[in-house]
Amino acid sequence: MFVNIEPCITSMILNTRLTDDDEEDDGLTQFKSEECMKWLDDKPKQSVVYVSFGSMAVLDEEQIREIAYVLRDSDQSYFLWVVKASEETKLPKDFEKKSEKGLVVGWCSQLKVLAHEAIGCFVTHWGWNSTLEALSLGVPMVAMPYWFDQSINAKLIVDVWKMGIRATVDEKKIVRGEVLKYCIMEKMNSEKGKEVKGNMVQWKALAARFVSKEGSSHKNIAEFVNSLFNLQAACRELQNNSC
Repeated sequence: MFVNIEPCITSMILNTRLTDDDEEDDGLTQFKSEECMKWLDDKPKQSVVYVSFGSMAVLDEEQIREIAYVLRDSDQSYFLWVVKASEETKLPKDFEKKSEKGLVVGWCSQLKVLAHEAIGCFVTHWGWNSTLEALSLGVPMVAMPYWFDQSINAKLIVDVWKMGIRATVDEKKIVRGEVLKYCIMEKMNSEKGKEVKGNMVQWKALAARFVSKEGSSHKNIAEFVNSLFNLQAACRELQNNSC
């Protein structure tokens, strides 16, 4: 039995909270007091570049240096960058991890961050979870795919769904600073970026509809759960008849 239930994002995050679960825990820890959320609260709308490459990708020190200086030296945006503890030593020695300009954290609640109005762009490896979260929350993306399905995701996002841009690599498989800077500017400030943001608004609306009480995702998961109960009842009846 195949049942499509995506996107797997709580209705509260998509601003379509179901009326009959208003008082229930949404399953997410409240991170409003978290340092990065407080930092975001002080930033203008759509002014922050959020950078995260998931839990598995390992970046070269040269690649981290290229990213660091682009984020630090940009006069067009702020940045929030998730850098795993195991990779913090790769940051340039003259790079501040906390300033008015930017903030480096070891972890954050990605859904909460992407849902924040200060976020204007998401630099990502384009893993499927990150892709669905950004799509559902209407955040334009810059892709730096590394392996497996990520290049396929990038193809879909750039050429089919038109939700982002892919940063090209050089002969050393490094995205250079000038390339990343161009991609971020393209998503944050250009006319093409405005077109992408328009597309993202449509995808966000679709995602909200899918997880609403009348949406296909909500209905499919309800039908799946009901089928399990029906199967359990049928098994019990079969056992009783065989006794």
